[in-house]
Amino acid sequence: MSRGQSHEYKTLGVRRSRSTICCSCWSRKPWYFKMAVGISGFLALAVVGLLIGLAASGPLHASCKIDWTFGTSCDDVRSTLKNQIFNWTTADNCKNGGEKCLYKFVSESSSQLLAKHETPVKHYVDDLTFTFGPSSSAGSCNVHGFSTSETWYALLDYGTNYCNLHNLITGSGLDKVDGYTEKTSDSVCTQYSSANCTIY
Repeated sequence: MSRGQSHEYKTLGVRRSRSTICCSCWSRKPWYFKMAVGISGFLALAVVGLLIGLAASGPLHASCKIDWTFGTSCDDVRSTLKNQIFNWTTADNCKNGGEKCLYKFVSESSSQLLAKHETPVKHYVDDLTFTFGPSSSAGSCNVHGFSTSETWYALLDYGTNYCNLHNLITGSGLDKVDGYTEKTSDSVCTQYSSANCTIY
């Protein structure tokens, strides 16, 4: 046997020995340890699958984008929304349920209105942004609304972010204005199609 062949056999022997030791170590692990490893792997795959599913079907973070058109000036729309926010500042309007309360005005400019909404039971806070722009039709206004949860880990919201915005529109009567339209979808608005704004 040559020196090279002897070295090769020794190397193979070491590899086989290590492999045998490794398998032996795993086989000596208690059943509950093996089960824990298996469950952990399954849960990791499930979480990855859930995140991929959410990314494909809607926003990865609980939020909502809505586009509206109103047949009135942007100044009128902004003023009406601001008044409704002040009308629903206290918890009084939620004594019998719902979440049409605890809105907070933050700031405004000629093209933007910022506010917050707090859920009355669990006290989660969402940030609201309304951006105003002229419409192609004279005397009309295009508004882009965005609501997002401050809770960083929020993935689903039962349509709360949609209702944060929609409730202000309907509560103020802006949905009755001539030329009113609303456009959103599940792809840009978390759980929009299952939202129940009489509850949230």
